[in-house]
Amino acid sequence: MRLCFIGDSFVNGTGDPVGLGWVGRACAAARRRGHDVTCYTLGIRGDTSADIARRWREEAARRLPAGIDGRLVFSFGANDCRGETGTPRVDPGASLANARAILGTAKTHHPTLMLGPPPLSDAADAAIATLSPALAGLCRELAIPYLELHRPLSAIGLWRIELAAGDGAHPGAAGYAVIAEIVEGWGAWREWLP
Repeated sequence: MRLCFIGDSFVNGTGDPVGLGWVGRACAAARRRGHDVTCYTLGIRGDTSADIARRWREEAARRLPAGIDGRLVFSFGANDCRGETGTPRVDPGASLANARAILGTAKTHHPTLMLGPPPLSDAADAAIATLSPALAGLCRELAIPYLELHRPLSAIGLWRIELAAGDGAHPGAAGYAVIAEIVEGWGAWREWLP
């Protein structure tokens, strides 16, 4: 099975001193359970939903040729909400339209999952708190499993400590380990990798 993880710096694992991020940890756990998975981490720091909409198909097609058991995992939205002037880089309506275009097309090609954006320690966090449930509603409409990260991570003190110790947006190894643990406990992920 080949898994493409497509998104932003959280998919990339930015800030993790050991370079695994949540993707590396989740894939390592799947391998320990005996799954033969090849994982492609296709996160680009700073990418918005508009950036991902432009690139994901070509990147996935190169890694998931016909006849391969391929799966897609998307995670984005934080950069849409985080502009340098305090305003969103991508209008919320455009974020949802981009997500609809990405996910609606993706699910016609491969089984697809979506993880919501995690909380940040700056003004963008309020916008993420609004975008995440909107993405959840869109995923329900499209019948794509959605893992809400904002609410559960906001309730974990370690997450806030990790952000404060880093750049305010990205956690260190312990924060990514928390995300991987949440993914590991997610029913949709477990159904893919029983």
